[in-house]
Amino acid sequence: MSGLDLFAWIVLAIVLTVIVLVIWLVGSMPGHVARRRGHPWAEAVGIAGWITLIFGFVLWPVAMIWAYVDVPAKRTMEPRP
Repeated sequence: MSGLDLFAWIVLAIVLTVIVLVIWLVGSMPGHVARRRGHPWAEAVGIAGWITLIFGFVLWPVAMIWAYVDVPAKRTMEPRP
């Protein structure tokens, strides 16, 4: 094995590590944002981020939007006079 082959293996290992790290960061981002913002369903948002990432990334933006959208507070009905 020459020095060029060794360099190629090192570059391949670094590239694969970066790819795994990026996938982990993108998958955990909706849950992290939801927990930081105090979302009432933060755990569900985190799970949605991972599931949509695993199944093709198509609905991942929806999970990210859900992390930023807060549930409106329930209005209490005042008794009528």
